[in-house]
Amino acid sequence: MLRCAQPKYAPLKSQAFNQKLNRLVAAARTPSKSSSTSRMASTSSGQQGRSILWFRKGLRLHDNPALRDACTGSAAVFPIFIIDPYFLQKSNNKVGVNRYQFLLESLSDLNSSLTSLGSQLLVLRGTPEEVIPRVLRDWSIKKLCYEIDTEPYAKARDARVDDMAREAGVEVKKHWSHTLYDTDMLVRENKGKAPLTMQAFEKLVDRVGHPLTALPAPTARLPPVDVSLPGIKDAEVGVPTWQEMGFKEAPTAIFKGGETEALKRLEHYMKDTKWVASFEKPSTDPSAFTEPSTTALSPYLKFGCLSARFFHQRLLDVYRLHPKHSQPPMSLRGQLLWREFFYTLGSHTPNFDRIAGNPICRQITWDTNPALLKAWRDGATGYPWIDAAMTQLREWGWMHHLARHSVACFLTRGDLYLSWESGKEVFEELLLDADYFINAANWMWLSASAFFAQYFRVYSPVVFGKKYDKEGAYIRKFLPVLKDMPAKYIYEPWTAPKEVQQRANCIIGRDYPAPIVDHAVASKECIARMGAAYKATNTGGSAGKASPAKAASSGDAGTSASAGAPSSSKKTTGKRAASADQGGKRQKTLEESMTKKGASKKEAGK
Repeated sequence: MLRCAQPKYAPLKSQAFNQKLNRLVAAARTPSKSSSTSRMASTSSGQQGRSILWFRKGLRLHDNPALRDACTGSAAVFPIFIIDPYFLQKSNNKVGVNRYQFLLESLSDLNSSLTSLGSQLLVLRGTPEEVIPRVLRDWSIKKLCYEIDTEPYAKARDARVDDMAREAGVEVKKHWSHTLYDTDMLVRENKGKAPLTMQAFEKLVDRVGHPLTALPAPTARLPPVDVSLPGIKDAEVGVPTWQEMGFKEAPTAIFKGGETEALKRLEHYMKDTKWVASFEKPSTDPSAFTEPSTTALSPYLKFGCLSARFFHQRLLDVYRLHPKHSQPPMSLRGQLLWREFFYTLGSHTPNFDRIAGNPICRQITWDTNPALLKAWRDGATGYPWIDAAMTQLREWGWMHHLARHSVACFLTRGDLYLSWESGKEVFEELLLDADYFINAANWMWLSASAFFAQYFRVYSPVVFGKKYDKEGAYIRKFLPVLKDMPAKYIYEPWTAPKEVQQRANCIIGRDYPAPIVDHAVASKECIARMGAAYKATNTGGSAGKASPAKAASSGDAGTSASAGAPSSSKKTTGKRAASADQGGKRQKTLEESMTKKGASKKEAGK
């Protein structure tokens, strides 16, 4: 059996715990005197040849095998990043200003790290199929190194670039480092099929063993970039601004991009070993807006500013100190495994990001209503809990996983009966951590199109938020128009008497919209339509059906909503449950899964 190398762990003392990562950052920023005049050990005298290190994701120096390979046997290394116009096309709607700013900050931080080692990042513009062949020729490149990307667009792009490079006589070296494992290897180990449930995936990785040990960041100086070569001019290769990229609105996200920030955030959480060891995803508070109640590391994992393998190692370090730690799928390590599960399944499932041609997705015929979709996207549904969450998404580029659950359920099977594909596209534009496989998987889950079959368990847009924030502080933060509304009415302001609305300086229908649907009515209609859709097709019911309630890094699904449902919805739920298809009856609820595993509460790696 193919097994990954086992990481080696030295016992950690408490005083050393806070120093480990600081040494890593310092090493990347300030090379030692003994190495300041030398090149990286692999580029010994007499070796010739130039290499390109092509950054896409993996915007870091630590745990970067492509960087190590590029430096091996090379007299010069050219780190490049290509601004691909594909992601800026309005028709694709791929990247909003907040996520692009996060990317630009990550590139600036990467350039600073490279500069401290005597190199620099060259930011080029154009399609990779145009840029790569040109620089291979103009810079006399002998080797092209990059991190493997399994997204469909990236796989097709890389295949074309690989062919061009080989035709030019350039060696292509590719490395797995965005995920914990080589996901192709995992599928081979599973008899050529991707696991369809988290339970099956956990058994698979238990057989395979722990991931490879993360590589340390380099400390030796890198060969300087020859700026005299064609196409290398300061005005053309520097990191651009968001204005230069054509965005009109300024970014407002609160998270700063880059490897340095990622490592600082990681170490901040790793210091609290008891919190890490007891971490269970759903126990966090979606209304905790001042300081997120989760790690909020998902954007850094998405862009590869933080290595998933290094994160995994740090978790195991903590678990060694606390043998009675929480377990997957609820634990922090469980969040990394959910990420890995979706990457593995998604990269081996055709059309994973859409309904048509997707073998694990129920072929549900959703409604099309641009006006309702716009109201949801703009945070103008008339339901403050939903609107506050969508406003936070637009402003911060992030929201807690339970807030994501609420808005996704509201858009699809809960109230509006609009396609999860539309919601996925909005998240893809606005979320800092929008991750191709995780985003699609969670939308399928939350819409009960795959992984989750209890379509009749619906989040209440009124009651659910009250569980966490009775006074409505979260709503007042992101919807200041409601800041003076009494707590009694903050979740359903349309029920406030006219004089109360006047005192609060918020007239419903004028200052804040009236509800676009009646939840009590709409949810019953949606449940009935979902029941009919389930009877019409079984597609999608098998994927993830037997897995316990989940917790992944990007808008994850699976948490039961019924605890926050109003009484009318509970009655409807009971009626629908009696006539639900057998697949829905067999689906484990969150409470059942938690009881079986002896867990009471859980958390998210967001």
